[in-house]
Amino acid sequence: MSKKDPLCYNLDMRYRYFFLFLVQFLYAVENTPIKHLIIIFQENRSFDHYFGIYPRAQNNEKEIPFIVRTGTPSVNGFSKALLECNQNLNGPYRLSPSQVDICFPHHDYKILQEACGRGMMDQFVQTTGKNCHPPASVMGYYDGNTISALWNLAQYFAMSDNFHSTVIGQSTAGALNLISGQTHGATPAEIDGFVYEGTVINDLDPLYDMDSEGEKISLSGINVGNLLNAKNVRWGFFQGGFADGSLRHEGPNGFVKDYVPHHNPFQYYASTSNPKHLPPTSLKMVGKQDRANHLYDIEIFWQAAEIGNVPSVVFLRAPAYQDGHPDNSTVLLEQTFLIETINRLQKLPQWKDMAILIAYDDSGGWYDHDMPPNINHSQIPNEDCLTGEGLSGSNPPLGGYQGRPCYGLRVPLLLISPWAKENFVDQTFTDQTSILRFIEENWDLGQIGDFSFDAFAGSIQNMFDFSKKNMRSLYLHPKTGAISQITRSPL
Repeated sequence: MSKKDPLCYNLDMRYRYFFLFLVQFLYAVENTPIKHLIIIFQENRSFDHYFGIYPRAQNNEKEIPFIVRTGTPSVNGFSKALLECNQNLNGPYRLSPSQVDICFPHHDYKILQEACGRGMMDQFVQTTGKNCHPPASVMGYYDGNTISALWNLAQYFAMSDNFHSTVIGQSTAGALNLISGQTHGATPAEIDGFVYEGTVINDLDPLYDMDSEGEKISLSGINVGNLLNAKNVRWGFFQGGFADGSLRHEGPNGFVKDYVPHHNPFQYYASTSNPKHLPPTSLKMVGKQDRANHLYDIEIFWQAAEIGNVPSVVFLRAPAYQDGHPDNSTVLLEQTFLIETINRLQKLPQWKDMAILIAYDDSGGWYDHDMPPNINHSQIPNEDCLTGEGLSGSNPPLGGYQGRPCYGLRVPLLLISPWAKENFVDQTFTDQTSILRFIEENWDLGQIGDFSFDAFAGSIQNMFDFSKKNMRSLYLHPKTGAISQITRSPL
């Protein structure tokens, strides 16, 4: 029988399709040119706090100058009216480079709702500002003379001015939404002020972590780690201090532990936890299934990268003194971490196929003027107050799961990649689960289900331009954030 015989041809085609199916099953196949996604997840900053005045910097004497590129777009930030006629007790005001540790705002579930003033966004000083001296500190914002690195990155890559926390809440909610779009499914199901009818509304440590303290919780259901494992996509969550929970560094108010258990969302799920913080069996196994269960110290990432092993999906969490969280970190300590990390990532061979996202877990109680739509309602007595006493909207919530008022306030989002649009501000409505959805779609993972917000997430793909092949890198000075070198070449 010849190869042209229909029977033989059909047999060959069946083998071909089987081979293609096998390749897709055994190896990660991306739907975009992005083969390596790096998510740097920072702490407690609102969009207006970092970019409300972008791209206008004062450039005072003895401060790091910020030079605006021609054609730099404006953002949905502070208008003249918001600056001069703001209805908060105090208006927004500029923070100088010497004011990097001024305030640790309240920012729990109820306080953030109170700050929104039932949609007027005018109660920040007397609510989230109660912790601060003076309370008006929560209205402060930085410009490119202080957070020079973020502003310079925005000019050469892409950013969003319409990216939100998925729900109103603290760090734990933001971290959980990033990986599962879900804060429901907690055990114990009732902890006053922290868990309501199985939904996490404020910070608690994970059950499956030897460094957790106080009352602990676990979550049922699945997260993106389970989806990645099912498709054999290499991934890892890398956090400062994970290898040694006693390790400390000096922050603005003394020495602080590098590792924060409730910043590690995978430790809430038995299936993706590494309770004893076991190291990988070898650097070649980083990103694969072994005793570490995909959870590592951040130093392991760099050691694996040095031998060419960069997982497809990487979550990077800074040590606490560099994560940007007020009280234990500062914007300048955070900036050093971001610059050193991004400079180093751009030197890897994988840079040509890489996308880096800088995102934040919650707004931290800092002022943001933009009231998000309330698409999912909640009615928790003595906790909800967004639209009335005990109310964050009056309609039944998705799945009947209370405690997930959606969406929360705006937080920064930047995309650094050879494939990012240059000097671009995306206005697409997105949230933390938009990152989750990009992972799901790029690697054909499917979705979480169980009323996860990934099903409703806006796309971050408008920040990319996959038609251009312009390899560019931007290296910044580690101390100042000023531009050190710009390189361009064909991909």
